[in-house]
Amino acid sequence: MSMTLRFCSGVGSVTGANFLLTLDNSSKKTKILVDCGLIQGEKAAQAENREDFGYDASEIDILFITHAHLDHVGRIPKLVKEGFNGVIYSTPETMALGTLILEDAVGLLEKDAKNEGVLPLYDIQDMRRALTLWKTIPYHEETSFPEGFSVYLRDAGHILGSAMIQFTYEGKKVVFTGDLGNTPTPLLKDTEAITGADYVIMESVYGDRNHESKDERRKKLESVIKDTIDRQGTLVIPAFSLERTQVILYEINKLVESKLIPSVPVYVDSPLATKITDIYKSSTRLFNDKAQGEISSGDDIFNFPRLSFTVSGDASRSIDHSKSPKIIIAGSGMSVGGRVLHHEEMYLPDSKNTILLVGYQTLGSVGRHLLDGAKKVSIHGKEFKVRAKIETILGYSSHKDSDHLVEFAATTQDTVKRIFVAMGEPKASLFLAQKLRDNLGVDAIYPERAVDYKLE
Repeated sequence: MSMTLRFCSGVGSVTGANFLLTLDNSSKKTKILVDCGLIQGEKAAQAENREDFGYDASEIDILFITHAHLDHVGRIPKLVKEGFNGVIYSTPETMALGTLILEDAVGLLEKDAKNEGVLPLYDIQDMRRALTLWKTIPYHEETSFPEGFSVYLRDAGHILGSAMIQFTYEGKKVVFTGDLGNTPTPLLKDTEAITGADYVIMESVYGDRNHESKDERRKKLESVIKDTIDRQGTLVIPAFSLERTQVILYEINKLVESKLIPSVPVYVDSPLATKITDIYKSSTRLFNDKAQGEISSGDDIFNFPRLSFTVSGDASRSIDHSKSPKIIIAGSGMSVGGRVLHHEEMYLPDSKNTILLVGYQTLGSVGRHLLDGAKKVSIHGKEFKVRAKIETILGYSSHKDSDHLVEFAATTQDTVKRIFVAMGEPKASLFLAQKLRDNLGVDAIYPERAVDYKLE
């Protein structure tokens, strides 16, 4: 009996998580996937998404999903299109959010394909078929499978419903962290500890750097808002519809209630973020004690005066006709598509305005170009000068920073045989692997793509 691990994608890159775990008991091989995400960023990523998975989709027995971000669920319909007919498992919240994410992705991919003159990666029928295969497993409930393994889900604290997946097979424990939540997070519970693991596959998005503290990030948000209002400008915040938008709303709500910022119109310009916020409102039992206490005291943490959610295209376009100062929160978080691009076209050329980056910006994205100090960017085939002020707050990332990743790994350092450092740019992954070796004395490696690793 043996276990083999292969990194099909999600190594050497932050996006496109897709890992194959094969259980071989001599009579039958059970092929398990963990995540099946979209590769995001440069134009080359679109072509890469169209490539073969590196395995026969029809031979995959089960797919487990760590959380609902597009770079972890975005190729599931493609997997179905190519023959997968097994079962998909995740937490209930991930299924609910993943449904919205995939419904939204279908339209975006069709639009992109039309612009490129190619067939879409998958269509709505593939997406709907995928949803019929999806079942749920709650946190903290050991679930046994006929193939001889069991699964246990722990709260990763990354986004609502995010889970670390622990497989137990023949006495060995293998943990896939998915993405690990920033510590401390304003809304969600902190990442749970793992112990007794033999092998860990962990993320490394910020493996080589640390975030601002909780107080620093809120003070900087306050400062950026005040500065933009003083200049009579518009603050544009490209934000992921899932988690980041809700966290930013929570923080602005606190600033408004404390009268630390002037009252100005705040627009959440995203139909997807609007729907996701509703799911967050119905899932407050998964929030941390502080957030639950605020809600119990009567505080509507996702609502405050002059906040508007815009759904229709007409309502979105009308925002740019409204007078400044104002705040616009819109997707996508890396400015690779969505309504935020139209707002950036409008506000980037004017020095009164501010673009605030509050999350990871993948290579090749408009957001990454802005982060790297570009003087002009290309949006929808046109070039725009960057005169607006570009600000960054890494502390609102939903990923652990370097020091907290090491702290997380330390909880299982006594038993772990090897830590595979993935889901990061090479520089970040390599740095973290070395840091884990130096600080904890564990065997930590930066794995190769498409190579089989025996878990003995």
